[in-house]
Amino acid sequence: MPADPLNSAGPPQRTSSAGPHALHGEAVIMERGSVEVRRSVRRRRTVSAYREGDRTVVMIPARMSADEEQRWVSVMLDKLAAQESRRLLDDDELGRRAAELSQRYLQGRARPDSVRWVTNQNSRWGSCTPALGSIRLSHRLQGMPEYVIDYVMLHELAHLLVPGHGAGFWALLDGYPRTERARGFLEGVAATERLPYVPQARGD
Repeated sequence: MPADPLNSAGPPQRTSSAGPHALHGEAVIMERGSVEVRRSVRRRRTVSAYREGDRTVVMIPARMSADEEQRWVSVMLDKLAAQESRRLLDDDELGRRAAELSQRYLQGRARPDSVRWVTNQNSRWGSCTPALGSIRLSHRLQGMPEYVIDYVMLHELAHLLVPGHGAGFWALLDGYPRTERARGFLEGVAATERLPYVPQARGD
């Protein structure tokens, strides 16, 4: 996966709010890397993003802090990239990917009998039945970045070995380097589109 555009772009460069967007209650923030953030006093909760020529425009509420802005820009850039390079893995490919993840992060100990997409999971991203060795991924994940799908799949693979969310379970996921970023992405999607919430965090 490419580096986070925000990490390579440097700090945002703020422009004067006296431009045309200020007339509509919006302040414009320009960032290196062709990302423009527009803050709106009329925008209360929603965040949106779209391409405008060679720029990416991210619309956020004016009240957001700088840290929230950076996180949401990252989430929305990931979402746009996923939409533009959408490719649906079939169930056979999901099974192969699960085997690769198990080998890489779980010493090959998690061996599901089936991994498949389902359309009846609207309150969770994934689930598993250890007794049957089955893993099911919500169709809502389709088109999201690969590292996000990998995180959810690895989460369910770990449940084949440890059923609950205790310390032993989270220790199995310690080796996956993009856990926090994947969780942040899913939390962002849940907040903006009211989709299923991310699986509970360590210590919840």
